[in-house]
Formats: sequence, structure tokens, C-alpha cells
Amino acid sequence: MFRFRLGSIPVEVHPSHLLVSGLLAYSSMHAAQNGWPFRQVEGAPALGQASAVVVYVLSWMFIVFVSVLIHELGHALASRLFGYRPSIALVWLGGHTLPTDAPGPLPWKRDLLITAAGPFFGLMLGIASLVGLVFLKSLSPALDFFLQTFAYANFIWAIFNLLPVLPLDGGRLANTLSTRMFGPRRGLIASQGLALLVCVGVLVFALRTGWLFAAIFFAMYGIQAFRMLTEALNSNAPAGGGSPLENPLVAKLREAKIALDSGRLDDARRLGGIVLEGGEVLTAELSSHAHHLLGWVALKEGHGRQALDHFSQVQGRQVEPHAVAAAFSLVGDDARALDWWKQAWQMSSDRTVMHEYAGTLIRLGRTEEAMKLPSVEAAAAFSCAERVLFIRGVYSEAAAVGEAALQYAPSASIAYDAACAYARARNVPDAVRMLRRASELGFKDKAYAASDSDLSALHGQPAFEEWLTELEQSAAS
Repeated sequence: MFRFRLGSIPVEVHPSHLLVSGLLAYSSMHAAQNGWPFRQVEGAPALGQASAVVVYVLSWMFIVFVSVLIHELGHALASRLFGYRPSIALVWLGGHTLPTDAPGPLPWKRDLLITAAGPFFGLMLGIASLVGLVFLKSLSPALDFFLQTFAYANFIWAIFNLLPVLPLDGGRLANTLSTRMFGPRRGLIASQGLALLVCVGVLVFALRTGWLFAAIFFAMYGIQAFRMLTEALNSNAPAGGGSPLENPLVAKLREAKIALDSGRLDDARRLGGIVLEGGEVLTAELSSHAHHLLGWVALKEGHGRQALDHFSQVQGRQVEPHAVAAAFSLVGDDARALDWWKQAWQMSSDRTVMHEYAGTLIRLGRTEEAMKLPSVEAAAAFSCAERVLFIRGVYSEAAAVGEAALQYAPSASIAYDAACAYARARNVPDAVRMLRRASELGFKDKAYAASDSDLSALHGQPAFEEWLTELEQSAAS
């Protein structure tokens, strides 16, 4: 595995990605024997057969690497637009991009846009390659090969990746939309039923055409779709033994879940409350589901005590360890939160959870231990530590953590967040000092700073107004 960064976005490349791209290149080599680099070109040094094979395989691996990276970069940049800190991992034939600081499930509209951004970036790379081929054709066989292959690879991958099959982006889009339209259970049945039909169709096509890679992958996807479909068909809706039509509270609970997923917390809280006030038709199972939902609403609103109260009334199902951990963090019980974060991380291997675990270690004064966690990103870990303190309202502690973070990850956003915490604590000199540090590190957005409510305590302060003026002059120059 090797790592690098694209600006502030960390990228991990797993050995499985290089292995699969190499196998893909080798399997396609029989169709390229009359092209570059096998065909001898007049005036160019001749390559032996073995050398030509190596050059061809490495070229294809480079093309797959760049194509997948651009695809995942689309997801990452879309995540950045919504304020998340994404990380990219290239694994097997594709990759995945995760917002490392998302507090829970993404709102469905954001999820759709972030998911669609990957195929869009891939299509743009394919179109750019095709345009380049038109204007630069015949300059050299190698350039023709790269442009043609980039165009071919990205167009084919975009088509396959938009098929409504999980874990492809098209499957995620179909699952999100069908769940939104038909509810969680019926939506899952619809999306996985469609996925199974598509997998069978692609598998038959791949076997007839000898496309072994597609056959293997879509056989695996089809098995997964069949399993999910079977589980959904055999599962019961969260009602007290009757069908959803027999208990009107089931529909309210479904509406509440949709509201939660779409970020409409007021609606989710109101609908969850209606379920709990259901009287005689309220069953123990429905009550547990409603408390679980309201616990998540409280978490998203930063109310740890309310979340714990609701989670304690959930029976017959497990509350997610990271939800319990987040609730304990919000109430200031980091000692208890730590074990829950560690358990959640060990269960999921999720980088977001790992950074919350690291942030808890930082708040407990165990920074060096946090920095030794595998693949930890200092900026994300300190951000998690500071955000929880900020939500708790202990602004001086949040500012101190933010300032300490600059020793590990000097960035404008970290310095600016520390300034906001100092301003909330009414510490004007240190707030301005951190703002100046932020501008030294590249912060330039005067309009945002001037209207930021977190800095309202600085309005009218000469040092703050002077900093705004300097920021404007710097931008003008």
C-alpha cells in the first residue's frame, strides 16, 4: 500500500488495485498484438516481445489508476462542496471515497449528488481524451494508444458503473431513490430485484462474449443482490405483528425515517413524537424504533443527554456503538465514550469512526497514542476532537485543541476554527491572533469571515476590523 495527497485529500492505493489492473491489462493483450507497443514503428527503437508486454501492462495499469482516481476525485470534490473532509482509497478494480467527518448517514439529496459526481468526472475524462485524439491524432502511436484507451476505458466504465447494481454508483443511486419513493423495505425490494435482473443479463452477455472479468464480478454482485432481496422479503416491517395497513403508526415512522435521512430534523422529531403518543396501537417494537430514531435526531442536533435517554429505551435491537459513543462524547463523558468508539472502529474499520476515536484520545490528553493509529490523518482527528468540545460549549478547550492541531497539520481551516472558538469564549486577542495565523496559511475569504456568526464577538473590535482590511487588500493585490 502507498499513500499520497491531492491537496488536502488523502489517497490510499491498496495492492489489490494494482493486482487487478495488471490482470485486466494482461487479459486484454491478445487484442492489441497489432498495435502499440507491439507493432514496430519506423524510426523508433524496436522493442522485444517481453519488453513490449511489460510496457503494455504498465501503460494499462497507469490508465486504470488515473481513470479510477479521477472518478473518486469527483466524489471527493462533491463531498468538499458540502463541507466534508473526504478520503480516497483505491481497492480492487475501483475505489471508495468516504467523508471522514460525516456525523451519520448523509442526507439523501447530498448522497445522490456526491454519488453522481464520480461517473460525471469519468465521462468528462473520456470526452477530453476523445477531443485530444481528434486534434492530436497520428502525432505518435503511443499518444494515440493512451488517448484511445483513456476514452474507451472511461466510457465503458461509466456505462457499467451506472448500472443499478450495488456496490456500483448506479446501484447506490437506484437504492437511494427507490427507498425515497417506496419506503425502506419496499424500496430495498424494488432496487435489489432490479439489480438481480441486471446481473443475470450482464452475466449471460459476458459468458457468451468471453468477458471473464465482467462475468466474475457480476456473478458476485448477483449473489449479493439475491441475498439482500431474500432478507428484505423475509423481514417484517416494524409493526406489532400486523401489516403496515393495520397500524397507522408504521406509516408515520416510515415518514420520520425519510425525514431523518433527508436532514429534516424538525419533521423527524415531530413524527417520532406522534408515534410515541400512539396510545393503544403503540407496540413495544414500534416504541423501540421510534426511540432509536429520536436518539439519532438528538445526536444530529448535538444533544447527547437526550440521545442517551432515547437509546436506553430501545429494546429488541442493538443501538449502533458509534451512536452510543457519540452521545457519551457530547455529554462530556469521554472515558466511557472511548471504549465505545474503539468497539465501533474494530467492528467497522471505518475511517470516520477511527478519527472520532482518535479525537476522543486527544481530548483525554493521549495525543501521541492517537497519532499512532493506522492511517490516521492528524487534521481529521483534531477536527473531531475540537468539534465535540465546540458543541459542548467549552470554547476555550476547543480553541486550545485547535491551536495544538497546528503543530501536526498547519492549515488555514484549523486556524480559523480555533479563532472561532476563541471568539465564542470572548477571548478577542487570541481570536485575532489565530485569524492572522489563518491568513498566513492561506485564508482569504473576507466576506465569509465578516458574516460568520461565530466571530460576532469581534465585530467592532479595531484589531478584527484591521485584519479584515488587510485581508481585502491582500485579495486585491
